[in-house]
Amino acid sequence: MYENYYGFKEKPFQLSPDPRFFFASSHHQRALSYLQYGLDQGEGFIVITGPIGTGKTTIARNLLNQIGDESIVAAQLVTTKLDPQELLALVVSEFHIECKGDSKADLLQAIEQFLISLNKQGKRALLIVDEAQNLPSETVEELRMLSNFQLDNKPLIQSFLLGQEELKPIIQAPNMEQFRQRIIASAHLKPLSVEEVKEYINHRLHQAGCNRENLFSDSAFELIHEKTLGVPRKINIFVDRLLLFGFLEELDAITTEAIMNVAEEMEVELTGSLNSSELKSQEPAQQVVVNSVENVENIKEVLREVEEILESSIKQKVKMARYVDKLLKHKSKLYAEQNIEP
Repeated sequence: MYENYYGFKEKPFQLSPDPRFFFASSHHQRALSYLQYGLDQGEGFIVITGPIGTGKTTIARNLLNQIGDESIVAAQLVTTKLDPQELLALVVSEFHIECKGDSKADLLQAIEQFLISLNKQGKRALLIVDEAQNLPSETVEELRMLSNFQLDNKPLIQSFLLGQEELKPIIQAPNMEQFRQRIIASAHLKPLSVEEVKEYINHRLHQAGCNRENLFSDSAFELIHEKTLGVPRKINIFVDRLLLFGFLEELDAITTEAIMNVAEEMEVELTGSLNSSELKSQEPAQQVVVNSVENVENIKEVLREVEEILESSIKQKVKMARYVDKLLKHKSKLYAEQNIEP
């Protein structure tokens, strides 16, 4: 891989959230501060929203990584469309609570006994609900009911909700007034600015042990921002591909030409990292009149597009073959060096 070529200790742009690579933009730092504030308060709900790929899960992982307080027992749910009872069952599972039955009454009783047991140990529960926009309103209301578990006027469980922008209308619905009154802080994440994209990329490169200066020029950062719209997840996908391209082409620096080449390749792929346009609905196929000049020209145009896609695919396979060949040569060289007698 390109790690050795560019002097990295590890891949700097992995998709899986890693607290070590957390970058605190102004929006992300504010959201993290709200989460920490809510954690210190020990009550109410904290709601963090933002578009896909803006780092909501990364913030949650970073918060959990920073929690040094052994009195907090945390669990994180990544939800699907759960009804209230399914949510309770998942809470029981994630907190490893023993439950005698699977009825809603059994689940609630087991959760309450668990929370009271934590309180007697001087501990409290923290529930982080990721992808909360998938929850029906009645399930969000069930979360509010869980917050009613108290002992000596102190709540026994606290919940953080992280979700895409679709979470907002759920919470803003007229029947969610009681839930809204329990929210003590909320934040909305936004894509990174051009300057933040530069800081974000350099931060991750530094964390990966990069010792090269000017691997990306200022114009390159501007172009990366243009292609990714400043969305961290898209940046990770795109820059990872750029570094692979740079390795295959033996580039000392990532140029604007390289960025345009990679962007062109990715626009015809299925990654979805750069193509933000929606797929058009497919209308029923109509009968084609072959002897129509207009239809013949349309067919020719389609064939030209297919040819371009196939050509791009072939080029990519050639590059991957070159990469594998280079990797095998590198491995063979290392093996030979290891077996040289001193």
